Amino acid sequence: MDLEIELRVDGTEHRLTVDTRTTLLDALREQLGNTSPKKGCDHGQCGACTLLLDGRRILGCLALAVAHQGADIVTAAGLTDGELHPLQLSFIAHDAFQCGYCTPGQIVSAAGMLREAGEGWPSAVSKDPNATEVVLDDEEIAERMSGNLCRCAAYANIVPAIAEVAHR
Repeated sequence: MDLEIELRVDGTEHRLTVDTRTTLLDALREQLGNTSPKKGCDHGQCGACTLLLDGRRILGCLALAVAHQGADIVTAAGLTDGELHPLQLSFIAHDAFQCGYCTPGQIVSAAGMLREAGEGWPSAVSKDPNATEVVLDDEEIAERMSGNLCRCAAYANIVPAIAEVAHR
């Protein structure tokens, strides 16, 4: 069964017809030609397809497009307004990617993570889950980014790249 939906992707409104079983990831890549989110495992385990949906991190391969009618979706390509996002600049400066396949998902996840921490959301390693301010040390960043995998093992550079932006 096909349905017509509207999505706002990286600031642009799109109307598209999708099979009700189509994931957001497939709708973005196959119908809108947005190849910023990657299809890694297609099972929600690697984070290569991480998107911001109404400002919150989600895995595009696990979200049905029809369930998000009218949603505001941001991909790594949409984090910028012509200039590179501070996270993108920091990933470049810290050589925080090797093959680059996971990089868009890592950067989108980091942007979402910084917002969550800024709002005081605790993680599994937060010293005080009731604190109103989150201290983003290396352990906290690594825990919050643990859903984004890198086959090349660029983790040693990813955490410092995110920390640089977090501590500005």
